[in-house]
Amino acid sequence: MEQESHELLLPLVDEENICLPLPINVVSKYWNIELPMAEAIETAKQYSESNGGVLIEGIESAERHGLTCKIIHSSLSELKKIIDSGIPPIVILPGIPEITQHASIITGYNDEEKTILHYIQKGNQEGEQQEGAIPQDIFEKEWSEEGRLLIILAPSEILSSVKLENDSNNKSNRLCFISERLNILKNSSEALELLKQAIVLDPNNSTALHLLGAMMNEQNSSECVKFYEKCLEVNNRSYLTYNGLGNFYLKTNQFEKAENYYTKAIEINPKRSAKIYKNRAYLREKQNKNSDAKEDLKSYLKYFPQASDRGVIEQAIREL
Repeated sequence: MEQESHELLLPLVDEENICLPLPINVVSKYWNIELPMAEAIETAKQYSESNGGVLIEGIESAERHGLTCKIIHSSLSELKKIIDSGIPPIVILPGIPEITQHASIITGYNDEEKTILHYIQKGNQEGEQQEGAIPQDIFEKEWSEEGRLLIILAPSEILSSVKLENDSNNKSNRLCFISERLNILKNSSEALELLKQAIVLDPNNSTALHLLGAMMNEQNSSECVKFYEKCLEVNNRSYLTYNGLGNFYLKTNQFEKAENYYTKAIEINPKRSAKIYKNRAYLREKQNKNSDAKEDLKSYLKYFPQASDRGVIEQAIREL
């Protein structure tokens, strides 16, 4: 292990499944635990309509095979402490355009270069671990959009030796992950119930507050606003929450409010979603802000060049 760059050496793995996401598989193998892919393939059958990974399934598989898990809201200093104790943490980060979120393994950090090292799978010939170095300040900004969520998987004796800052919100965070699974399985009433329990356990759990707001928004309930607003009190960089409020106010024809929240989301991360520009263009056009609407449609195509409605959008740009 290189002292200066505080790196962990992780195994090269390319097998994944929606019920055994790559980060869970890699970290389990790091602890010399083989999680059965056949089991994950069988479990995945019930998620035929899901296109993203179901993290809680992978976590529960790892726990069945001897690992212990904690899900916490963390900090950069704690992340480094966890790496230095020999544990590769999994963080939740903004997804690449049009994917809401993704889980990424942090393999180390370099204080001299101020970088955070990510595990990336490139499948190179030599079978070496590939790493992506991200400037620390960019990592911090992106991670904060997700409330600095962090998953630790390790043998219990190793995990118990690490003193965590927010250990108490582990149970509340786990309920959020279980609730997301129920939501994917279209069991929304039970999913809602678990999110309410998560907020009772930790009233300042920004993840639970956002998810509850999002579920209420899906049900077209104006109740969503108070949960979204409470989430922003806890984490004022929650991109998805600003976007959610924008969507709610767009649906209810409150165009000025919608524009305001979309703009705040875009200020936090201009590249995260192309669709947000299309939404803002629509309501700007409704407010006769045609040149602004035109710029937004251009941004939509810039961030989503393969858009299926490209022809329609190009026509709209010409007409604005």
